[in-house]
Amino acid sequence: MDPKENQNGLSAMFNLNRRKFIQSAIASTGAAALPALALGAEAAKPGEFKEPAQNIPVKDEVDVIVCGAGPAGVSAAIAAARAGARTQLLEIHGCLGGVWTAGLLTYIFDFNKPGLTKEIKAKLDGRGARRNQIADQFVYHPDEMKLLLEEMCAEAGVKFRLHTRVAAAYKDKNQLTTVITESKSGREAWKAKVFIDATGDGDLGAQAGNSWEIGQGGDTCPCQPLTLNTLAVVRDPAALKQYISFYTNEGDKKNWHVPAVNAFSKEIERAGIKPSYGMPTLFLIRDNLVMIMVNHEYNIKAFDADEITEATVRARAEVYNIVRGLNSLGGPWEGMQIVATPEQIGIRDGRRIHGRYMVKKEDLVVGARHFDAVVRPTFGVDIHAADRKTNEIETISRGGIKMIPYDIPLRALIAKEVDGLMMAGRCISGDFTSHASYRVTGNAVAMGEAAGVVAAIASKSARLPHEVEWKEAEQLLVKLGMRS
Repeated sequence: MDPKENQNGLSAMFNLNRRKFIQSAIASTGAAALPALALGAEAAKPGEFKEPAQNIPVKDEVDVIVCGAGPAGVSAAIAAARAGARTQLLEIHGCLGGVWTAGLLTYIFDFNKPGLTKEIKAKLDGRGARRNQIADQFVYHPDEMKLLLEEMCAEAGVKFRLHTRVAAAYKDKNQLTTVITESKSGREAWKAKVFIDATGDGDLGAQAGNSWEIGQGGDTCPCQPLTLNTLAVVRDPAALKQYISFYTNEGDKKNWHVPAVNAFSKEIERAGIKPSYGMPTLFLIRDNLVMIMVNHEYNIKAFDADEITEATVRARAEVYNIVRGLNSLGGPWEGMQIVATPEQIGIRDGRRIHGRYMVKKEDLVVGARHFDAVVRPTFGVDIHAADRKTNEIETISRGGIKMIPYDIPLRALIAKEVDGLMMAGRCISGDFTSHASYRVTGNAVAMGEAAGVVAAIASKSARLPHEVEWKEAEQLLVKLGMRS
């Protein structure tokens, strides 16, 4: 028999058997038992598919749900649980920590604060997982951080679920009551009294219908670029010390960041490569393990899956090209080898959810003070170039201002248009310039602590977050030993 005829015959037989199966299902159990795909699909417009309605099981009902387990989310969950709230933490990746772990950031800024920042530093030191003794910044081992955060969440009583994406949010009148997740367990519903958006990109706030902006305002770029950090091994870090930022464990000023960056950049160019990031950086993590930061992906919307995919592929190719180029130089670069690229490309600039207060550039100019201040950032404005041409002229700008340490008020962590919703981390309410200062992870931890405690108080007292006075939350943080 001709192969094509055989294939056609099999196809016809399959279709016939499928029709018999459907007819049998209708006869024995009624049309309600048909697969959802078979019903209602014809009602969709061309180019659309009408998803049939379905009842989704409620997985759990708790006091506080935190969406996103990065630095802000983990901190919010731990604080809420320590404050007595039944707390569920939901995370899309296979580990806690977000950019710290799945993003292989390995370098922390603005970390000289009380509470969890102090705890994390001490616990990392106990594991020998931290380099540099500069008060507010250090290098750490990302896999040690994964394990540490899991232990801290478990100890606090936080229930956490990995490999789970928040896909939708639903309100009762104006109050957020339910989120829908998708995972290997299918679609599930989760209910809570208070929700915290710690997704970084403001996914939950957008799904709940709160207004937001990205970049310099509005709903599209220009915005800050993405970076794919990478772990590599070298044969002899000491032979590369002039290229490694903060090479010594004490943060020796003789090998400050900029001279090391300039030297490293010249080596990459000597290999015949012009990196997309104008300030390529090399950090020593431990022994012969280093982190490489050499990439920029420009004007990528953090919530566009196609753009993120393309950016990740381009970035990985660039990093490998640079490492191979350095290898070709021989000498101290010989044997340099990539050991891991991140699960998630690093995102600086996602959605900023509009809150009951917006932190603005003017706040940084005057060093604003607020009665409900949850954290005082000290990290300067750090705006990475929006395109490659600008990158060659000025890789990082300071927004045309001299920043004075300023307060972020609790109101910037409370959604403006959706009740029962808070934010923590880089998706809080702020403008483009202020965001370029407060987005670093030391501030994210402090914001997470504040949001977690306020959420716990609100959920346990039948109030909404905006009805909780910061003074009450601050007193509880002191009681919990997270403030002095």
